[in-house]
Amino acid sequence: MARPDLTGFSASKLAAAASSKAADPWARNEAWRYSGPFTRANRFRNSFPGLGIATVAFAGYLAYEQFFMTSSHGHHDEAHGKDHH
Repeated sequence: MARPDLTGFSASKLAAAASSKAADPWARNEAWRYSGPFTRANRFRNSFPGLGIATVAFAGYLAYEQFFMTSSHGHHDEAHGKDHH
């Protein structure tokens, strides 16, 4: 019976690992790019950070303009008659 190696090194495990072909040896190192805050959904969501607030503010301004601001021209088309362009 062989004595166990004190370092934990196993030549048979090394030979088995070296003989198997991995699809991508860098896959573990690249995995962080597509997980957590770097997922496709999070990258898209953070692409335009102020878009939601700007959209709500613009819609609020349009509603305010429509309901509370009066036109200074009044009924401009009716003042000139139907045949005046």
